Amino acid sequence: MELIQNTADLSAYLAADEVIDHHHPRVRETAARLAAGAEDSYDYARAAYEFVRDAIPHSQDSGDLRVTWRASDVLEKRTGICHAKAHALAALLRAEDIPTALCYQRLTADDGAGHVVHGLIAVRFHGAWHRQDPRGNKPGVDARFSLDGERLAWIPDPESNEMDYPVLYAEPHPVVLGALTAAPDRPYLWKTLPTAL
Repeated sequence: MELIQNTADLSAYLAADEVIDHHHPRVRETAARLAAGAEDSYDYARAAYEFVRDAIPHSQDSGDLRVTWRASDVLEKRTGICHAKAHALAALLRAEDIPTALCYQRLTADDGAGHVVHGLIAVRFHGAWHRQDPRGNKPGVDARFSLDGERLAWIPDPESNEMDYPVLYAEPHPVVLGALTAAPDRPYLWKTLPTAL
């Protein structure tokens, strides 16, 4: 699949906003701590990915009912669904001047009834985009940071009407962000997450 930037301006994938708030002190402090142990930008990107994947539990897996969506809040509260974790990782990577995009998949919902939009990121190294999924591993899911072939949590099954969306977004998709910001808790969010983009 060819990944397609939704804007040709690469600087858009370094920008800070209300969601990917890499200007926030909490994001900056976390980035500085991770960067201190990194040899280069690739090593930093891997460390940031593993931190978000492993140190911030997916709220469904942990049973946390809180909904987070702003990167700094995800880092403070140490919880979030896939979209929130993608926002946090994007902020940490952009804080160290690594172009990062948000991207999406359409997957079968956990209960098998219908579909849900899943969030992940793409990072730009050596002139190419590489998708990464910081959702968090669990039995049956073994995602890893890789620039040499994708190691994502899931591979969509076209026969089940699942798909990869090829567009790389500089900002969260408005439909996804709308669902996150309107949800008072995760059970409500589960009923309102988009089924397609």
